[in-house]
This record gives sequence, C-alpha cells and structure tokens, in this order.
Amino acid sequence: MTRSNDDSRPSGTTYAAAGVDVEAGDRAVELMKAAVSATHTPQVVGGVGGFAGLFDATALKDYRRPQLATSTDGVGTKVALAQQLDIHDTIGHDLVGMVVDDIVVIGAKPLFMTDYIACGRVVPDRIAAIVRGIAEACQSAGVALIGGETAEHPGLLGDDEYDVAGAATGVVEADQVLGAHRVQAGDVLVGLPASGLHSNGYSLVRRILADTGWSLDREVAEFGRSLGEEVLTPTRVYAGPLLALISELPGAVHSISHVTGGGLSANVARVLPQGTVGVMRRASWTVPAVFDVLGDLGRVPRLDRERTWNQGVGMVLAVDPERVDDVLSAYPGAWELGDVRADDGAFGADEAYVQGAKGVDAGAAILTD
Repeated sequence: MTRSNDDSRPSGTTYAAAGVDVEAGDRAVELMKAAVSATHTPQVVGGVGGFAGLFDATALKDYRRPQLATSTDGVGTKVALAQQLDIHDTIGHDLVGMVVDDIVVIGAKPLFMTDYIACGRVVPDRIAAIVRGIAEACQSAGVALIGGETAEHPGLLGDDEYDVAGAATGVVEADQVLGAHRVQAGDVLVGLPASGLHSNGYSLVRRILADTGWSLDREVAEFGRSLGEEVLTPTRVYAGPLLALISELPGAVHSISHVTGGGLSANVARVLPQGTVGVMRRASWTVPAVFDVLGDLGRVPRLDRERTWNQGVGMVLAVDPERVDDVLSAYPGAWELGDVRADDGAFGADEAYVQGAKGVDAGAAILTD
C-alpha cells in the first residue's frame, strides 16, 4: 500500500485529536476530591488517587463469623432525563440507593463503595457534580467512597452522554443475616414510603413522554412543580434509618425487600419462603400523584404499573407480629401493608399473583383490593 505524501497532519494523530482529554480528567478529579474525602472513615487507607482503594478490615476480627455482602448496580435510563435537564448532582443519590440498600436488606452494614462513570467527553464540572451526589449519599449512609473511575469514550457515547455504575461491600454476622429463612406465616408486612419513582421504570416514563409530547419543563398541578423536577427526584437512601431500626429492635425484622425493577409483588416474593404468600392491600396506602399522572397519561394498565413502578412503596419489611407497633414507632411514615399467609392456592388464578420472581424459587406475593 502506498501512503500519500500530502498528509497535512503536522505531528501525527494525538490522543486529544481522538477525542480524549486527559487534562480535563485530571481537573475533574481535583474538583471532586473534597467531596470524596468527606466520606472517608478512619478505616480508609491512602486517600484519593491510588490505583485501588484500601480499607482497614481490622474491625472484622471482632465478628464471630463475618459474612461479606456485595452489590452492584446502575441508575438506568433516568440518566437520560438528567442529561436533558442538565442537572447532574442528584443521579449519585440514585446510584447509592440502588447499590447500598441492596446490601442493607440482608442486615449487612455497608463499608465502602466504588463508582464508574463512562462519558463521551469529560466535562470537569459535570463529572464533579455526579461524584458530589454520590459522596453526599454515601455520607448519609455511613459508607466510604474509596475509589472510582471516569472513562472517556468518544465515538461510543455522545459528547453530553454518560452512564454511571457502582459497587459496594458490607458485612454482617452469619447468625444475623435477614431473609426468607426467618419468615413465617403470620408475619406482618410493613411498607416504607418511597420518595417517588426512584430509579426504575424510566423506559416506560420516557416512552409515555415521547408518545404524548409532554416536555420536562411543563408545570403539573398535581406535583406543584415541573414534570422534570418530579421525575428527577432522587432515590431515597434507606441504609442509615434501616440499620438503626435493626440494631434497636433485634429480632423484630425477619426479611426486607428493596422494591426496585419488577415492581412491588415480584420483589416481595423474593424474600418470602416457599409455601407462603405475601398479601398486600392496595387500600393501605395512597399512591403518590406521579404514578397516577404518568399511568393515566400513558393509559398504562394497573397490572403493568404495579409490575414496573414501586407505586410509592420503597421497602417492605416482614416483621414479627408481636413487634409491629415497635417497628411502626421506630420508622416515621411506615404503615401496615399486609401480611404473610400459608399459600393454599386461593390466589393462584389471579393475574396479579407472582411466584418465584427474579429467578428465585421462593414465596409468592399479590396485591389485593
């Protein structure tokens, strides 16, 4: 092959010419350092900037049989709305909620977290805003943010596009792990309120908005604010209050369901034992306006709403029936959602009945009127 002699590039192709700005990445790190450092507990070794984060696990020696718990997740297509609105400091709260609260539901205390941001172009202020939100949420959950990565992917993502993911590690005593093995028929299901849509079902939300032409700056009377402000409401992070409740009321909570992708029944079924069904009463709480407005706007069938969105229920606790009042008193806003029963097949024919969801051969759950 013969190369042309009229190549006008004076010094060849550079990394910057390929779309990667190393200096912008360095500026982003400088902007986020203070927020990240604020999450560091005495167990964090080495500070910010190493190839790997270090965490002193000496405290684990005090456990009789420590079980390490880990979880990883992202925020999903909610980031597309953040990008449209050019608001980036709330997405980090969504990320921490999705990751850390999956650890808390088994009774584990989250210890540390790492994050990953992929973007088409590093805009230092934008990256710093994302990480600042992650750090703020980590602080509220008592979790150290000990590492992360920002990767610039020109040509794969648009200049203003990004995605985020994270992973966390926690610890729990083996004999204190919460789960279906503790639940019995007669347990009471207690609901904890969600802050809104959280971070699930946004593909449905975006499809509804695209089909109807509703803009994010539209003022919606039922919300008392714009549509964009409502749908970007950050995910509630339950870690701190839930860990306090578990500690203050040992033995009261048998299992916890984090209501994420798949909706209420599918996630509750995962934390109940085979042969039981969690029966939840729709009349026990008021569904927040955002679910009704979007559902009615898109003419979304009730069953589809309940299998996509949390409907205002962020967590569900299976509780010892003799300790229900204690739990309700300990968590403001909690309410009695339903109960766990022996599954005698009475609900099996109902289309709202869910059994063995998420690949777990566990119990069943249903929403009833």
